[in-house]
Amino acid sequence: MTEHLTEPAPAEAAARPPRTAPRPRRRPGALRRLRALPPWTPLAAGVLAGGVLGGAYGLLSTPQYTATSYVVAVPGTKAEPASALGFAQAYGRVATQLAVLGDAQVWAGVPVSTLRDSVTAATSPDAPMVSVSAVSDRPDRAADMANAVSRALTRHAATAEKDTHVELRQFARAVPPTEASSPSAGVTGLVGASAGGLLGGLALLVRPRRSDREPGHPGAPVPGPGRAADGRHRP
Repeated sequence: MTEHLTEPAPAEAAARPPRTAPRPRRRPGALRRLRALPPWTPLAAGVLAGGVLGGAYGLLSTPQYTATSYVVAVPGTKAEPASALGFAQAYGRVATQLAVLGDAQVWAGVPVSTLRDSVTAATSPDAPMVSVSAVSDRPDRAADMANAVSRALTRHAATAEKDTHVELRQFARAVPPTEASSPSAGVTGLVGASAGGLLGGLALLVRPRRSDREPGHPGAPVPGPGRAADGRHRP
């Protein structure tokens, strides 16, 4: 009968400590860093970001120019003065219709779709007057479109003058504007800063409050349980 003898492990192997996986380095969490910032940080960041974005929009956007012409309704000999005001309101509604814009495109030199998107008409409740405004990235084109629509509107009103007894005359021609009607970079920057400040204030309101038990903020000491008083009276 033979016995199997096991050789003892070498002394060096026995003395070598077991290998352990290296512990990962702990990095400060993003949430902890955010909570360490001052409470007014979202408000300041919103104002700064909104101001920068608004100013950049004002600088990069194409300036727009607005030109306005005016036409006035004049009552005839067989019409009452009050009727001119009513017909001025009616002509203001048809100024941007296809029948008028189709004739105006010949003098304006732009398609009807451009006139439909760029021309607006407004009336006054106190005066029998119609204002025709046109917006374009070129001052001369804005004036041409406004004058073309006014001219086409007066021609359409002339075809019905025998029935309405009201004449539509051009009161003032549109001239090329010298300044842009679109907001400047300073104005858009202020608007963006205001919007950013509003969003930052909302974020500040919904931001969770700091807890006294967060790491680095020791909580208030809690007193330990007192010794129970012995119910028996000792002499």
